[in-house]
Amino acid sequence: MVSTGVPLDTATMISTALEAILYGFSVLMFIGTIWASTYKLKANRPIALVAILLLILSTAHLVVDIIRLEDGFVKYRDTFPGGPVAFFQDISQPSFVTKNLIYGLQTMLGDGVVIYRCYIVWQSVWVIILPTMLWCGSSVAALIAPYYASQATGGNIYTNQTAQWVTALFALTLSTNLISSGLLAYRIWTIERKVSPIRATNGTMMPIVRVLVDAAIMYSAALFTILICFVCTNNAQYIMLDMITPIISITFYMVLIRLTLGKTTHNNLTMVYSSETYERGRRNSQQYPMKPLQVHISQWTQNDGME
Repeated sequence: MVSTGVPLDTATMISTALEAILYGFSVLMFIGTIWASTYKLKANRPIALVAILLLILSTAHLVVDIIRLEDGFVKYRDTFPGGPVAFFQDISQPSFVTKNLIYGLQTMLGDGVVIYRCYIVWQSVWVIILPTMLWCGSSVAALIAPYYASQATGGNIYTNQTAQWVTALFALTLSTNLISSGLLAYRIWTIERKVSPIRATNGTMMPIVRVLVDAAIMYSAALFTILICFVCTNNAQYIMLDMITPIISITFYMVLIRLTLGKTTHNNLTMVYSSETYERGRRNSQQYPMKPLQVHISQWTQNDGME
């Protein structure tokens, strides 16, 4: 199947440049995340660890892209049959396999964080069963696709068996993100409705919902664009695929920074538990109505003989 759209050599240059720009933004947001997780959240090690892993993966992906760019345009420009276009089309190149494996690992980590947030808010394993199943499927596809790419003997990514796994990866990842983010935003929105009548302050959790929705839209729009371009065999998917690596990091950082800098984490947790306690108390009072209570008071006086 012949690819369409931007030539591969042009797409590679554009994708690396745009990825580098987004990577710079992600580094700045990483610094803010580390400051927030150590200062605002009293050294929250799991959050700091995830942030560091995302930075390492996005850095490694950019480094591999730069090496791949140098190989195609400088090192093998005159020796590779077909020139730079044929080099970038060859999906069995170690640099291509490595960058896609890194993307798969980062996708697994990013989607896993979204599912974990969903579990923390809902406090129910049943809610995350479907997202977890989708996450497992996308993880398998993310690991198998680079393997089939490394075994390819000719053709491009659209004619190889890798295409089936790549399509499954994008579709499953998009579904996982939409379902998990939707459940997360819906839960916070319902809690906000319950808390509003009993809230003693002017605080609100709607900014959290907005930033979660913004992050989900940013990530989902990129995934949907990649999926459409890949199905249409358009080389623009290479551009979006390189851009989405720092986007995964940015969406994670923006949610955490918004929560910490807004100083809403403690208040929101308090409102969540207060809402749940209020609801349980109301249900119990309806289930066990109070009955009239009689109180008998006895009075005892001691006389010490003093007049």
